[in-house]
Amino acid sequence: MKVINVMYQTSFTKGQELVAQKLARELARQGCESYLVTSPYHDNDPIIEPKVLAKSVKGYVWTGEEEKFGTPVIRVDGYISTWPPRRIMFRDFVSILRRLYDELEYDVIITHSTLWNGPEDAAKFSLWAKTLKNTGLIKKRVIFCHMSHYQPPDPLHYTIVERSYRESWNRLVFPQIFKTADLLLCTTPIEGDEMIRLGATPEQVHIFPGGVDTEYMDNVKDMREQLYEKLNIEEDRRLVSYVGTVEARKNPLAVVRTAKLLQDNEGLKFVIAGAPGNQHADVVRESRYLKNLIYVGRLEDDEKVNLMRMSYLNIIMSRMEALGLTQLEFMYCGVPVVTSAVGGQKWVVRHEVDGLHVNGPDDYRGAAEAITRLAEDDGLWERMSVNAHERASRFSLKKLTKELIAKLENLRRK
Repeated sequence: MKVINVMYQTSFTKGQELVAQKLARELARQGCESYLVTSPYHDNDPIIEPKVLAKSVKGYVWTGEEEKFGTPVIRVDGYISTWPPRRIMFRDFVSILRRLYDELEYDVIITHSTLWNGPEDAAKFSLWAKTLKNTGLIKKRVIFCHMSHYQPPDPLHYTIVERSYRESWNRLVFPQIFKTADLLLCTTPIEGDEMIRLGATPEQVHIFPGGVDTEYMDNVKDMREQLYEKLNIEEDRRLVSYVGTVEARKNPLAVVRTAKLLQDNEGLKFVIAGAPGNQHADVVRESRYLKNLIYVGRLEDDEKVNLMRMSYLNIIMSRMEALGLTQLEFMYCGVPVVTSAVGGQKWVVRHEVDGLHVNGPDDYRGAAEAITRLAEDDGLWERMSVNAHERASRFSLKKLTKELIAKLENLRRK
């Protein structure tokens, strides 16, 4: 089976991009002919000269990035749009999908995310290909799957302008996708219910919670001793760790303010690890004089896994979260989670089972109380640690991808 995963850019830090990349890689591991189709951008920076794509004639180039991403990467002509602002769009993508079909004869298109033109153009191409199949002009159908990583346009979390973009996209594009898509890959049942409310059928919904790459995590070399030394952290401290981009949506500033409330607890050390985002300056400013918190910047993937293994608790105070793949990774390492419980977090982390929910992203006192409660009750922590690992193990990327392949094979036979 030949599958193309379509995402507007690549990244080593952003959740939706990582899900697309990991799925493409795992499909290849399990015997599919898998490709990642994306733009010239990586983490919002262009990595291919526009003239290279302009000279390609086809509108795309093979980049030879297999070693970096674990699957062939095809970068198509794209640009940063003005409507919606700062989004990445593909140029003439329907034509590119046709040229790629002529070259690869792929069986499946999986598009990721919302508020850009990739899913809409894939829906158009998919409907056209199905029409040609019905008339006998092509031999096989093209299966179309969409994974939106959907977050409702909540007025509490978006400005009215940003909300208007999302509501417009949802009203115009989702109906096209629902009419055409064979599967909607939803990160949680909460998202699945939302898709049905917006017009999808229950038969289209397939729950795919991102997936923990357990094969990779199990084989990461133990380097905790070196990491303690590199980060200058005392080994007898219980680490309360945040891993993610330092951006307002993820709200690491709330981690800083929670740490302030626990300055007198000498057994705890807060760690914030992640690439700088739009909350970086605030986090640096407010944490400057805190002795119980360290901001270490972005870690390499192996270091990130080792930090998870070293951690006593994970804290995430997001304002919006479709799933929380990082939380599943912490849980796989046996680390309970203290969470704001927004969006998919309330499903990923079961309250009083795998971790503790607080009353939203600004409940610093509730987060401090939850951390203190776990730090003072070893039996509670141990029970939650076991539960967290067992729950995350159920969502291994290998297992989820195997189930998805079986579903796609069934669709191929229809």
